Amino acid sequence: MADNKAKSTKPMNKTPPKSPSDPAKDRAAKRLSYDSNSSHEGAMAGEISALEEAFRKFAIHGDTRATGKEMHGKNWSKLCKDCHVIDGKNVTITDVDIVFSKIKGKSSRTITFEQFKEALQELSKKRFKDKSDEEAVQEIYKLIEGKAPIISGVTKAISSPTVSRLTDTTKFTGSHKERFDPSGKGKGKAGREDLVDDSGYVSGYKHAGTYDHKVQGSK
Repeated sequence: MADNKAKSTKPMNKTPPKSPSDPAKDRAAKRLSYDSNSSHEGAMAGEISALEEAFRKFAIHGDTRATGKEMHGKNWSKLCKDCHVIDGKNVTITDVDIVFSKIKGKSSRTITFEQFKEALQELSKKRFKDKSDEEAVQEIYKLIEGKAPIISGVTKAISSPTVSRLTDTTKFTGSHKERFDPSGKGKGKAGREDLVDDSGYVSGYKHAGTYDHKVQGSK
């Protein structure tokens, strides 16, 4: 009987009991850790999003059929020019073309976003020679993030003797001449339609409205 009682006895728990902790402090610590991780991930996501957004804007520039997922060589060159990746000293248009040909597939004419980042990494070594590889990549990203294609201004009309002659209303004849006043301003509807003169004067009479003035002057 003694042996059975000895076997049934449970072993003592040697693990020391945990010290009581403040639940409020534990929740605050967990929230602080979560917020820190979330803000870090958010910053990274925002950075990538800004770069992807710039890539997409340049990828669809001038091409209504583009989806924004791939970029062809012309827009790649424009991005490097508009975002000042090309500085004319460390990075030239030739460098940009060489990197594009190197990164894209042999039978492809475009690059994906991942290939785009590879191309930027290649150029960053030339663009920022005095910085480490990681710093150079970050610097070249900053040049591009949040940017969009620069739209050229409206083309100005070229002045030439031929154009001036064709637009000089004083030299117009026939019905075209009737559409403009002596200053060259269009008459609108009055220059396109024959308006009926219902003043009571004979057509072509040049002294209309002078009768009252003459009568009053003679008194």
